[in-house]
Amino acid sequence: MTPQAPSTSFASDNTSGVLPEVLAAISDVNSGPAIGYGDDPYTQKLRQQMDELFNREVTTLLAYGGTGANVVGLQAMLKPWEAVICTKSSHINIDECAAPEKFLSAKLIDLESEDAKIKPEMLQKEIEVLGIVHHAQPGAISLTQSTEYGTLYSIDELKELIDICRRSGLRVHMDGARIANATAALGLSVAEFTCDLGVDILSFGGTKNGMAYGEAIIVFDKELATAAEYIQKQSAQLPSKMRYISAQFSAMLENDLWLKHASHANMMAARLADGLELIEGVELTQNVEVNAVFLKLPAQSKRLLQDWSYFYDWEQENEVRLMTSFETTEEDVKKMLDGVRWAIKGSTTDGC
Repeated sequence: MTPQAPSTSFASDNTSGVLPEVLAAISDVNSGPAIGYGDDPYTQKLRQQMDELFNREVTTLLAYGGTGANVVGLQAMLKPWEAVICTKSSHINIDECAAPEKFLSAKLIDLESEDAKIKPEMLQKEIEVLGIVHHAQPGAISLTQSTEYGTLYSIDELKELIDICRRSGLRVHMDGARIANATAALGLSVAEFTCDLGVDILSFGGTKNGMAYGEAIIVFDKELATAAEYIQKQSAQLPSKMRYISAQFSAMLENDLWLKHASHANMMAARLADGLELIEGVELTQNVEVNAVFLKLPAQSKRLLQDWSYFYDWEQENEVRLMTSFETTEEDVKKMLDGVRWAIKGSTTDGC
């Protein structure tokens, strides 16, 4: 008998709706006029909140989405002959339709990594070409926190990589599409693993954590701020009615709402992983550190399960990704586990 599917989707945290507090914030700023392009009081409030969050004065720019935020941040760092070091599985390399290459006119040096993290030895090897005119010169590194495989850089790992960058003259970009999940999982302030370590520009995600749309570009290095502002406009990432993005972020930062919901998503993923480990025929392929669970299933089971409640295939054969969000409930987790057992039993019964 086919079990009942979850009421929420495990395909992505992008499939979730919008937090009630965020919807209310949008409605609250929708009365009366406000000067556009960031000169409104709501954006000024957000900038103060970001300064407080990072314990320093930062430049807060807002963009429509993550791809735009990444392009603006990276372009502000690079000279025309420079390249960006990233992992092969990074979002800028795989999931942004070559937008970085197109708009940066820069090479992405994409490195193979089983856990989607750049290792110091990998970075050291790539910077051996510095000073050789025949090679694109590494000018920046892009670190994803948490990574596309749901893994986390520790403070020590980040410090070692950033120290190498500093000695070699590379800028440091962090893609924080899921920065809330990373912050909640690490149990640190967001400043401790970004600006305190020497990150130059951070793409601060909100959409995957319950906002309707919008990402922030947080510029820590004052030397890059002016360039980022002009590039933001030139890249069509300067929203005119900025108050609607600012209000969303302000609501998220109020009383640490962003961390509350990210912690919930992380906890649901941990419960899902615990249950999956008890099911014969399931193999977890990565440590579950935030709100992403990667696993391998028998091919027939995978097809049955995807038809029942859709999710995405991943990189390895028969590998899939299950994502949790602020909307995921314990009942949803239970139903997904029931579905996995049903799919595996069904494929075995069919002799597959």
